[in-house]
Amino acid sequence: MDKRKTLNATLAGLMSVGLLVAANHAQAVPDQPEAWEKCAGVAKKGMNDCGALDGSHGCAGQAKTDNSPEEWVYVPQGTCKKIGGKVAKVKPAKGMDKS
Repeated sequence: MDKRKTLNATLAGLMSVGLLVAANHAQAVPDQPEAWEKCAGVAKKGMNDCGALDGSHGCAGQAKTDNSPEEWVYVPQGTCKKIGGKVAKVKPAKGMDKS
């Protein structure tokens, strides 16, 4: 019986550690952004969001080169300059429009 009690205690301890790790990880996730930036100059080939700034095309996924200054992706507000892009426009996140 002692082995079974030891095994149960060990399993309970491992489950507790797992729950603590999961709880700490969940707290590290940032809140949903209040606004998004249209960030130009950082999109990879074929990975742009919507049309080019210069109007050369009107659809997502049509960037012909990496990091074209005319191609853009949405990023959380405050991120674009950190990753080397240029902010072309800022828009509120869904559900965050105060108007």
